[in-house]
Amino acid sequence: MLLCCAFVSATGTPRNNPAPGNRTPLAAKMLALTAKTPWRAVDSVKLRFNAHHTQGLVKIGDCYYLSTVEVIRWPHNPGGNVSGAERDKGEGKGHIFKFDSEGRLLADLPIGRGHAYHPGGMDYDGRYLWVPVTEYLPHSYSIIYKIDPLTMTATEVFDYDDSIGAIVCNTDDRTLVGMNWDARDFYHWTLDGQGSVTNADVAPKELAVENPSFYVAFQDGQYLGDYLMLGSGLQGFRTPAGDLRLGGWEIFDLRDNRPVRQIPVRIWLPSGGVMTNNPCAVESTPTGLRAYFVPEDDDKATLYIYDIETGPSQGR
Repeated sequence: MLLCCAFVSATGTPRNNPAPGNRTPLAAKMLALTAKTPWRAVDSVKLRFNAHHTQGLVKIGDCYYLSTVEVIRWPHNPGGNVSGAERDKGEGKGHIFKFDSEGRLLADLPIGRGHAYHPGGMDYDGRYLWVPVTEYLPHSYSIIYKIDPLTMTATEVFDYDDSIGAIVCNTDDRTLVGMNWDARDFYHWTLDGQGSVTNADVAPKELAVENPSFYVAFQDGQYLGDYLMLGSGLQGFRTPAGDLRLGGWEIFDLRDNRPVRQIPVRIWLPSGGVMTNNPCAVESTPTGLRAYFVPEDDDKATLYIYDIETGPSQGR
């Protein structure tokens, strides 16, 4: 017997949440995480290629897909905050790298167009990888691509008039969820039966939904099932003793765009950086979860693997 609890969303519409026993294993385990859940380092794999500035990560089978930006010239804005054509857009190249469990490069797909050379966080819908590519500036424009992970070919799907930093595929209602710079706004784009976006022409000011949480600025995202989205990232603070960055995970219900779980990720690199700096992927295992991170750049890039012990799955 399926048991459901009805909630009311921020927009006043009923929201049906699956009972804990009816959730996907990944969603159920993610919602069971607490600040005291133990994490255990499993492995670290040095990438055997220059990964440039890492952004998003997806794991499919035994292969990994990493979005990165090769910065040739960093954007420079000596005059402070300016907009439009006055902003220096820098120069670079976007890449989607495919590599194996030993860190060996299997494929390099160039991606982007013109000044849009910065790919972001990406997700997988079971057939395609979806990735946004934007200028290296907020309040810009983006190109949304879908990529065949088998052939490593990319197709431009649509352009959008905001800087989209990450995208998640809601396979339960066939929508793409885009997050702009620092994930301050969410966009929901609907897909028709042929995989075309039906509302790409709706202006950002009409489609944007404000992110009500300031816990972390998302760097990457992943769909968990059951209308739940993982946002992975960090938040920076200025203190008298110096700058401080804290990493964290945040789980959102995409039906009302509100957080339902916030999990601190208190793992730091030897350099002092946080583990949730940019790429992140997570999967369900028989005893819990396995998380993957690539927080470092260039020739220092390393795949870090952690097991998170949550116990056997109680989901469907």
